[in-house]
Amino acid sequence: MDAQGRGRGENIDPADQWVLNPNTGEYELRLSPSAPQSPIPAPRGPRNTGAGNPRARSASPDQAPERPGRASPERETPGRDVPPQRRRRGAPEEPPGRRGRKPAKGKKAKKVLLWTSGMVAFLVLATGVGGYLYLEHLNDNITSVSDDGASTGGFKKDQAINILLIGTDKRTGAGNEGYGDKGSEGHADTTILLHVSKDRSNATALSIPRDLIVDIPDCPTQQEDGSEKVIPGSTGARFNTSLGQSGRTPSCTMRTVTELTGIKPDNFMVADFNAVKTLTSAVGGVEVCLGKDINDPDSHLNLPKGTHRIEGEQALAFVRTRHSVGLGGDLSRIELQQQFLSSLMRELKSNDTLTSPSKMIKLAEAGTEALTVDSQLNSINKLKDLGMELGKLNVKNLTFTTIPVVDNPAEKIKATVVLDESKAPEVFDLIRNDVSFTEVKQQQKKEKAAVAARLKGEKAPASEVRVRILNGGAPAGSAQSTLSWLQVDQGVGKSENAGNAPAELAKTTLEYAPDQADQARRLADILGLSGSAMKPGESVTNSQGLPAMTLTLGKDFKGAGVSLTPPDKAPDDIKKSTADKVVCAE
Repeated sequence: MDAQGRGRGENIDPADQWVLNPNTGEYELRLSPSAPQSPIPAPRGPRNTGAGNPRARSASPDQAPERPGRASPERETPGRDVPPQRRRRGAPEEPPGRRGRKPAKGKKAKKVLLWTSGMVAFLVLATGVGGYLYLEHLNDNITSVSDDGASTGGFKKDQAINILLIGTDKRTGAGNEGYGDKGSEGHADTTILLHVSKDRSNATALSIPRDLIVDIPDCPTQQEDGSEKVIPGSTGARFNTSLGQSGRTPSCTMRTVTELTGIKPDNFMVADFNAVKTLTSAVGGVEVCLGKDINDPDSHLNLPKGTHRIEGEQALAFVRTRHSVGLGGDLSRIELQQQFLSSLMRELKSNDTLTSPSKMIKLAEAGTEALTVDSQLNSINKLKDLGMELGKLNVKNLTFTTIPVVDNPAEKIKATVVLDESKAPEVFDLIRNDVSFTEVKQQQKKEKAAVAARLKGEKAPASEVRVRILNGGAPAGSAQSTLSWLQVDQGVGKSENAGNAPAELAKTTLEYAPDQADQARRLADILGLSGSAMKPGESVTNSQGLPAMTLTLGKDFKGAGVSLTPPDKAPDDIKKSTADKVVCAE
């Protein structure tokens, strides 16, 4: 297709025009010799920015500013969503760092997101000249809604990450009118809490059944006019009603997850039916496996036994089907969805995807259009940073599991489930304490052994332990109750209540100097502290002017005498799978 054809508004896929220049090893937007300067994607018109609208646009503080000395494009073609042309001969030299790079063969793409937002990191390098303008175009694609203060304030690079992934059953968009309940408000039909470890060596994707009975808390929610409305909570409700019902937004689902698990998500991402279709098509389909023939008229899935590559409408049918697999309920469908996501992640991290400019550009477009994110992720730069963190993960260390549940004993006809109180709390503890559900690498094993070694060695008598106790997030009165318990029941007479800590801590810590290690081991033994709670450092001076250790009671403190040693591995009877393996659905 020549430049004149494009000028007449014919529908050209911009990715198809990017080719590898063998002389430079870089990807370039190749036009005919007589073609005029390739235009930049035209800015989109104003979008609905109502605060309560789930498709509202947020202003992006990270949006790239116009670079000084940059010549403006001579013209723009409305509707052309294509990357700009690379610098032509004779044009001014671009600043360093903007040029594209051919992906190195054999390298693992450790800095590319498991989800589509991370693909933009690679895309920015590939766009070369004018790439920052393409980022502005992608910024305009992003839809964000307020987190209403329900998040931690956003993920941090030096901490574990918890992302709430919500799949809604809202039937909006072309081609979705024929699915199920046309009037659905868009409930939390598929929800996964994705926990990525602090060292990025492993991750756990915890599925939350939509029919799980939970308590939904009161939810302060920003309205379209900017005001705040508190949507009343409800007890004994289905989890999926934490979104959509009574005007609840994703921030309410986030609060419900915190109430349920004790884990406060950093961010959320919401996908609707169209996201499944567009993302799978962008990567050229994903492979799934069926252990039997399936013909489900409700989801429109009709596939024979075996392995299939699916995309678009067929992919949507796959993640929606439930009557033809397992026991025909939502728990069986969750296993299908976990298989699907595992396959999608493998496809996203494959060399076929990472070395294809066509797929990368399609993913950037599809991902930014298909996902609704919280107000802490409202720019490409933020999504890119998240992608760089998540992309460090190897899929073989990504575990899929489901909250342990049992049938609701209050129902004669089983339609909902409740927590399995014998297993679910332990699963939540594992995630809160950043414990891997898979075997960690040898290096992590060595680090864990080094931490555990802090507990080994001689222990001083309780009567010689000198410690100051601070409340750093525990319930009011915890420092005093712990002091009384230590002095009266444990013989730690040289202890004192030092009031509140300067800042709250998530976990209880014991800081001590090297010459106090024997005292620290004794106190850790009394309190049930793990090696990770022991922080070698410096001593402090107590009220008598003598050196003392510092015990800071964190938010995990459960009461005097209650052990704070977290589990160190997932129980063997928890059903789980890893993203690197293919499991055929039965």
